[in-house]
Amino acid sequence: MDQKKILSAVDHTLLTVTATWEEICRILDQGEKWETASVCIPPSYVRQAKERKGDSVRICTVIGFPNGYQTTASKVFETKDALNNGADEIDMVVNLGWVKDGLFEQVEEEIRELKKACGDHTLKVIVEACLLSESEKIALCRAVTRAGADFIKTSTGFSRGGATCEDVRLFAEQIGEGVQIKAAGGISSFEDAKALMECGASRLGTSRLVKLAEQK
Repeated sequence: MDQKKILSAVDHTLLTVTATWEEICRILDQGEKWETASVCIPPSYVRQAKERKGDSVRICTVIGFPNGYQTTASKVFETKDALNNGADEIDMVVNLGWVKDGLFEQVEEEIRELKKACGDHTLKVIVEACLLSESEKIALCRAVTRAGADFIKTSTGFSRGGATCEDVRLFAEQIGEGVQIKAAGGISSFEDAKALMECGASRLGTSRLVKLAEQK
């Protein structure tokens, strides 16, 4: 698996709270140059990014990020606003309190509502795997599948752990047909990326791989 193929699976990401427009412009240009799958940026920059780049790079943004405990109505509003501003892909965070309470039907319904808002746009569901038990991970794989989301995503990158091959393999075993896996958090080398893709991830959330490519 060569560098170009790995980069084509990358959502080149900048979600730090101090992200400036200058920094956003830099990763937009990098995403276009290296032909990444998308560039993932804060919602407040989506309209500017779309105006600057048009369709030359796909724009991804985050909803309910990073904690996921907003109301469903708030997440739906955020989603519609992001799409109206030009977002091509949406990464939402599930309500982990509901997960811990075992309210998987509510989790599923929220995902379904956001997918309805997304329509043909890609919806990725962030489950923060490092905070979950195996049974919770399995239940979320089923909820994501039934709700019609396009991806299950391992992590926000803002919690205590990131993507692992163990989690990616488990998700690959448990998700239904048509659902893909995005591994995110702690991917610091092309070796990490290759391992995660070989385990079953088809999309990678990271800011480091493009930086590494630029250094060569």
